[in-house]
Amino acid sequence: MEIKRNGSQPSAKGPTDWFTGTVRIDPLFSLTRPARAAGASVTFEPGARTAWHTHPLGQTLIVTSGCGRAQREGGPVEEIRPGDVVWFAPGERHWHGAAPTTAMTHIAIQEQLDGKVVDWMEHVTDPEYQG
Repeated sequence: MEIKRNGSQPSAKGPTDWFTGTVRIDPLFSLTRPARAAGASVTFEPGARTAWHTHPLGQTLIVTSGCGRAQREGGPVEEIRPGDVVWFAPGERHWHGAAPTTAMTHIAIQEQLDGKVVDWMEHVTDPEYQG
């Protein structure tokens, strides 16, 4: 058994190559073989969002506070709220982040395949974000 105490892992600022706006990443658990999953709590300030990206084995988001937005390529921009669970299928191009005037926090869980958990792409434009 392993217990990771709250506050024992440092927060990190979301890199500008992967995010628009102010984003904080708080690690929750990392990949421990033979398991493939890792998870983090990610907080987006109002208007902040990820760039377009995919995950080789998909991604699960569990919204814990605030109000956010998520979109898969070709679909509408969807509002997401606390208690919502969002699943993106393997290879599905998508983005997620806060609403324009409200911060949002979610737990992000993804699995590693052949050493990779995510493929980052271009930033989401303001018109794409507005839907």
